[in-house]
Amino acid sequence: MELSDRARHRLSESIETLSRTRELLPEQLARAAETIVGGLLGGGKMLVCGSGGGGALAQYFAARMLHRFERERPGLPVINLANDGGILTAIAGATEFGEVYAKQVSAIGHPGDLLLTICGAGNSRSTARAVEVAHERQMTVVALTGQDGGGLSEILGEHDVELRVPSESHSYTQETHVAMLHILCDLVDAQLLGS
Repeated sequence: MELSDRARHRLSESIETLSRTRELLPEQLARAAETIVGGLLGGGKMLVCGSGGGGALAQYFAARMLHRFERERPGLPVINLANDGGILTAIAGATEFGEVYAKQVSAIGHPGDLLLTICGAGNSRSTARAVEVAHERQMTVVALTGQDGGGLSEILGEHDVELRVPSESHSYTQETHVAMLHILCDLVDAQLLGS
């Protein structure tokens, strides 16, 4: 197969994943954005985390929310739980890596706060534990997943929102997570600033 044909095929698969997402998830995206704005306007903050590439996407999303997306607005109270290597290694070294986000959620999460977690397969112990502790702290969760949602989808509550990409491919799921994060930023801004 020519490289250009392979590139064309990969682009087609990516577009197909986005197309399936467009058909399945607009209502959940709107609900997630309403949940985020409701929590933030109610005086809460948002904690974000992810596993692997999801951790990098969580950092990107936190920057867009704290600073700005496409329009100027006041910064929003969003904290990326993967930002401090000293905290992460202290927790992982003293307990286990699966607790790196849970310990932070327990320490700084309060009722009315939000947790946004990004885990492609939904099977990361660190993000699952963060969700469990968020529930203990009476926080609402927005979870970006893929495949069958993994164990993460099984522990989400009725007030939580799961944004599950309809794909078995990790790379297409992650590409679609980027698009969904951009949409969430836009929908949040639309509620705060108007269309």
